[in-house]
Amino acid sequence: MPKVAMPKVLIQPSSYENVSPAIDRVFELFPLEVRGKKVLIKPNVLRASEARESIVTNPAVLRAVVEKIEKMGAASIIVGDNPGLFDYGANEESFIKTGLMEASGGHYLNIGDDSVKLEFNARFMPSVSVSRAVMEADIVISLPKFKTHGLTVVTGAIKNSYGILPGAQKAMLHKAAGSPERFHEVVVDVFRLRVPDLFIVDAIVGMEGNGPASPDLRDIGLILASDNAVAVDAVIATMMGCEPARLRFLQKAKETGLGDYDLKTIEVIGELKRLPDFKLPALGGETLLRNEAIQQMIHDRTVLRPQADPDRCTGCGTCIDHCPMSALSIKAAIPQVDPGACIACFCCQEMCPEKAIALR
Repeated sequence: MPKVAMPKVLIQPSSYENVSPAIDRVFELFPLEVRGKKVLIKPNVLRASEARESIVTNPAVLRAVVEKIEKMGAASIIVGDNPGLFDYGANEESFIKTGLMEASGGHYLNIGDDSVKLEFNARFMPSVSVSRAVMEADIVISLPKFKTHGLTVVTGAIKNSYGILPGAQKAMLHKAAGSPERFHEVVVDVFRLRVPDLFIVDAIVGMEGNGPASPDLRDIGLILASDNAVAVDAVIATMMGCEPARLRFLQKAKETGLGDYDLKTIEVIGELKRLPDFKLPALGGETLLRNEAIQQMIHDRTVLRPQADPDRCTGCGTCIDHCPMSALSIKAAIPQVDPGACIACFCCQEMCPEKAIALR
C-alpha cells in the first residue's frame, strides 16, 4: 500500500515591503497547474476598513499573488469576496477602501451578484446560495488573515471560506446554529462546499484579542501556506497558544476526512514557535455570544428582505432571473418576494441595473 504523504505547512519570514520572495517560495512547495485555467483568488475582506487596521488580507499579499498567477499563464483571474456581518452588499466599497481593489490588478469581480443554489446541512438550512464564480473556478486560492475570532477562537483557512456565501445567509446560519459549538460545525459545512486548492495566510501583522475586528495587532512577520486547511489552522492555533484539539471546527474537519490537526502528522517547513502572551478570546465563544449589540445585528440581518422601489423599477426581470431560490415574481408590474423562500443572499440587489432593490 503506497505511503500517504504528510501535509506540509510552510512558515516563511516576510514583510509587506518585500513579500514576493515568500510567495515564490509558496508556489515552489505547492505547485499548481495554472496555465489555461480559471483561477479565483479570495482574500479575507471582513468589512470596509483601512489596510493599517489589519482587519483584512493586506493588499501587498494580494498583489504579489495576483502577479504570480499572471506570470503562470492563467486563462482568467477573478479576485473577490463577500464581506461579513458589518458590510453585506458593500463588496465593491469594501475592496476600494481597503486597497484591495487596486491590488487586484484589474481582476476584481463582485462575486455577490451571481450565485448558485446548493444543498446544505438540513440541521441548519436545507440549501444555501454560493457565489457562482467560486463554484465555476478551476482553481481557488484562499488568502486568510492570521486573526482571532470571538466564536471560533481562530479564523484562518477554514473560516475564510465563509465568504463564499453572499448576503445575509451568514447571519441566518449564525442564528440557525444557536451555539458556538454548532457554529463551528456550520463553518466546516460551508468550507466543504468548495475546498480551496491552496491557502496563503497573511501573518505578517496578525490580530489578537477579541477578533475578527480587534484593535490589538501583533507584528509576526510571517507568511504561512499549505494545500491543507486543517494543517495550517492547527499551526495557527499552536502559534496562538491554543491546543488545536480543543477547537470544535478542527475536530469536525478531521471527522469529515479533511485532514488532521495533530502536529505529529504535519510536516512543518520553517520554525514553529508559540507567540508569547498572545491574547485569545474565550474558548467557549462568550465574546460574541454575550454581546447583545452583535446578537441584535445578527437578528436584524436575518429579517431583511428585498423590496422594489416602484419609481425606479422597470420590471425588467433581472432580479428574478438571478434569484437562485426563485423567491421573486412579478406582481403589479414590480417584483415581489416570497419571504419564506428568500434566503437573503441579496443577489437581486446586487444585479438590479436600476438599483431599485432596497433591503427592509
